Amino acid sequence: MSFLKPDLWKIPRLDAQDFTKITEKETALFQRIAQIAQHQQNAKFASSLAVEDMVITDVIAKSKAKIVVFTLETGRLNPETLELVDTVKNHYPDLDFQLYTPNSEKALAYDEQKGCYAFYESVELRRECCFIRKIEPLNRALQDADCWLTGQRREQSVTRTELPFHEQDESRGIDKYNPIFDWSELDVWAYILKYDIPYNRLYQQGYPSIGCEPCTKAVKVGEDIRAGRWWWENKDSKECGLHK
Repeated sequence: MSFLKPDLWKIPRLDAQDFTKITEKETALFQRIAQIAQHQQNAKFASSLAVEDMVITDVIAKSKAKIVVFTLETGRLNPETLELVDTVKNHYPDLDFQLYTPNSEKALAYDEQKGCYAFYESVELRRECCFIRKIEPLNRALQDADCWLTGQRREQSVTRTELPFHEQDESRGIDKYNPIFDWSELDVWAYILKYDIPYNRLYQQGYPSIGCEPCTKAVKVGEDIRAGRWWWENKDSKECGLHK
């Protein structure tokens, strides 16, 4: 008996109007990045290497904004994501691009004491893993920053519908910016394809949202774009804690 493979999410098809509409959005984005760089002394951009983050990275590089770009190399990323790390370094040789990794002893202790895949067992264990592999490295990356940037968009999740351009990171006492908070998925892909920006090959395999390898899967056509992130959990809990 043969089984039909499900139709997976695909990179959106764009028309000429989509590329025309992006001009105003990209002009505003360049202005936002310039504004942040002008008013902040030590701005840092936390890039997950998603297409949203590649848009912002490209603008930072092209505008030569004094903003550090960093990625959290959790130790559980897909090979395709690690490949993109090298691509970014080569594509933007003048960019201040940094990697932060988890505390190896704490990551090993979690795996040995609770299991390498304990995060499937409960939200609490999953968030503990996220803390070790993502939040603690993020805290280290931001310890000398006076603000940080993200690639979050309002469209991405039910937890982000009220996302503003500028907010206060109360826990760290610094500013936080979401430069493409008002961009649509089509806007993002219009910019990526218009300027031939490098992006993760997993997008061509049905992955519209990409995190750690064991916590991300491809999604079917018509599903929410974040349905493949922590798919075993309730949709209202699908945040790792980076954006409290």
